[in-house]
Amino acid sequence: MTDLNTRTDGAATGTGVRSRPRAVLPALCATQITSWGIVYYAFPVLNPEITAATGWSTTATMAAFSLALIVSGIAGIRVGRIIDHRGPRTVMTAGSTAGAVSMVIVALAPNLPVFFAGWILAGFAMAATFYQPAFAALTRWFAPGHVRALTIVTLAGGLASTVFAPLTATLADHFTWRTTYLVLAAILAAITIPAHALALRAPWPAAPPALTDVTSTPQEVVRSRPFLLLALAFTLSAFAMYAVVVTLVPLLLERGYTTSQAAWTLGLGGAGQTLGRTLYAGLARRTGTTTRTVVLIVLGALTTAALAVVPGPYGLLIAVSVAAGVVRGNLTLLQATAITDRWGTTHYGRLSGILSAPAMTASALAPFAAALLAPPLGGTPQLFGALAALALAAAVIAAGTSIREPE
Repeated sequence: MTDLNTRTDGAATGTGVRSRPRAVLPALCATQITSWGIVYYAFPVLNPEITAATGWSTTATMAAFSLALIVSGIAGIRVGRIIDHRGPRTVMTAGSTAGAVSMVIVALAPNLPVFFAGWILAGFAMAATFYQPAFAALTRWFAPGHVRALTIVTLAGGLASTVFAPLTATLADHFTWRTTYLVLAAILAAITIPAHALALRAPWPAAPPALTDVTSTPQEVVRSRPFLLLALAFTLSAFAMYAVVVTLVPLLLERGYTTSQAAWTLGLGGAGQTLGRTLYAGLARRTGTTTRTVVLIVLGALTTAALAVVPGPYGLLIAVSVAAGVVRGNLTLLQATAITDRWGTTHYGRLSGILSAPAMTASALAPFAAALLAPPLGGTPQLFGALAALALAAAVIAAGTSIREPE
């Protein structure tokens, strides 16, 4: 009894020679660092200053950010289908433009309704520019060697918090949070709009044929037990993981560390993500798909538990944050290859969008839920303990995601 479509390198792929435009990989590396760094990672650094300067509650601002992620998860289903049929250039360029405009709206928001509107637009930008559209593009252009391309882009993307969390904190030391967001919006526009418009012009190849041992239609795959369990496991794991990322700064502030120290801890966790992604190919060669899924989710739970119980010293907290980043880096590639490992590349954009939607919704609710749950649980450390338990539950569910060969 074995997983179907699992090669010795841990990635099932389609067949045939694919077009591999040279400019795509460096362009997507640059745009993933910038998009994630500005649209996502700047917020947890700036949010304490936003609430202090405006009087808006943390729950309200977290709700706006969460709404953006919910919009991203829902819109991502449609984005995946568009890319499957038409390629990534138009949708990713439009997403970059929307991202820059959304950050300007957030920066200039005079009240909470406009602040929410800015983040709703940011949600559409996330769906069109973050990992999912980039993964769909790379999987089509670079198959059957797409795992290497995915690894390279996620290695770069892992530096987003390393680069932009400290940069955001530095800008915030010299400017207001509004000016900081305006500067970041200008950087986002200058880097990502031309990169997507110019580098993604290569011809979009036809979808590869389905593997001969894959007989299920996309509709049948989506309704299958392995797909449903995998979606549930990724949803619970994503909730725990993103709640940790967004509340790491408040955790350290609660323990008496400065905003700069907290930002560097978050940023160095991003460096850990980059390190972790260099290890994924070797892990994939040595483990089966289901085993790999369970082990990585368990490790995510253990690092979250460590953050819950380790108050210091500062160097030890950095080490734990880096270790958690290593796990997150592997989890990103695990999710990027989850479809190809089990069902091939033919309908990657569509199936990946559907698989990612509930996880994105969970990650969207995580910041709001974390802000809401921390006080009744007794504080942020207790929240991290609960998140560790949730991740362990996800690992148990993931154990049932094997695809069995017909008897």
